[in-house]
Amino acid sequence: MTHNLLFAGVGGQGVVLASEVLALVAANEGYDVKQGEVHGAAQRGGAVVSHIRFGERVYSPLNLRGQVDVMVAFEKLEAVRHAHYLKPGGVLIINEHRIEPTYLNTAVTYPDDPVGFLKTKPYRVMTLNATEMARKLGNERVASLILLGAVSKHIPLKQESWDAILRQRIPPKFLALNQRAFAEGQQIK
Repeated sequence: MTHNLLFAGVGGQGVVLASEVLALVAANEGYDVKQGEVHGAAQRGGAVVSHIRFGERVYSPLNLRGQVDVMVAFEKLEAVRHAHYLKPGGVLIINEHRIEPTYLNTAVTYPDDPVGFLKTKPYRVMTLNATEMARKLGNERVASLILLGAVSKHIPLKQESWDAILRQRIPPKFLALNQRAFAEGQQIK
């Protein structure tokens, strides 16, 4: 069985780090892993999307529309933009965080209720305010690890592998904070 995940957010939210950690954890457990990213003007607040696929044998890094098992939206509007990748019954984890989009220096109106809209679709929608949770931990940047902790409950990867890769990938001075953030995400119901 191949597990298909998609992470979507805005530059600077930790999408690339979270997808890299997930890919390393899956590889650590012996899965064939493919990861592909699209991050155009990410450093300027542009969209960032990361496809992660793992299983016994995986041939392509890109997910097909309607095939994603678990999608994480690091920002609400990104959930709407990429939800078409989810399969019916797929898990959609949404960070209740809003970033006003701007295109070509023209402000675009933010939709009234993107989460409400997505709850009318055939997905299992989970929401959490990972950004606010991260602020309470002392650093907004660990929101990506909170979201990754929430993802960990929906895929068959062992806690020992998560622990090992976090120790390997996160610099020692930030490790304890990131471990706390990951653990908080695992508590989300």
